[in-house]
Amino acid sequence: MVEQTPTKYFPNLSGKQLDKLLVLSEEITNWNSKINVVSRKDIDNIYIHHILHSLAVAKFIQFKPEANILDLGTGGGFPGIPLSILFPQTNFVLLDSRKKKLFVVDEICKKANIQNVQTVHSRVEEHKGKYDFVVTRAVARTSNLVKWTSKLIKEESVHALPNGLIALKGGELKEELREASKMTYCEKTPINTYFNEEFFETKFIVYAQS
Repeated sequence: MVEQTPTKYFPNLSGKQLDKLLVLSEEITNWNSKINVVSRKDIDNIYIHHILHSLAVAKFIQFKPEANILDLGTGGGFPGIPLSILFPQTNFVLLDSRKKKLFVVDEICKKANIQNVQTVHSRVEEHKGKYDFVVTRAVARTSNLVKWTSKLIKEESVHALPNGLIALKGGELKEELREASKMTYCEKTPINTYFNEEFFETKFIVYAQS
């Protein structure tokens, strides 16, 4: 059950946080019957494939209070909404060019009483703002993500990890990362370092420093 499983990896979650994750799971399932927010074939695996996958970022880095995080191409709110629940004192901007998906995100945040999320309807090329980190899930090749987001990253870092891009990706990444490494420092971390479900055997966190 979604309200129990997160404590396997996040034992310090509060009751309020667990409740919000449960509301997220229920609302995504409800909305997906009306709007294709996530893949319909994936809906029975919403917790592992979407919520827990998003929370891998929280194993890679602990966002500080008052930090500003951009979720690029958030879709149905991933990874932004789960991360906003784990880091309630951190500011999250969830950006997408598809207005109907942002409507769903806004409705879920209202239902779950999530107050540290702002949605923005825009293409990343047109967006203006400054962030400590940009997080994203499989939106584009790493080299393109670096090009699009470099102007959005703050110069001064307040985390131990320098500001930059954190992307959730899957599959063979050798050539993609070789390409991106010509532009900036980048590295990948296997998500099965943190989670032991089979789904994560081919999933990675890619970090690119701006």
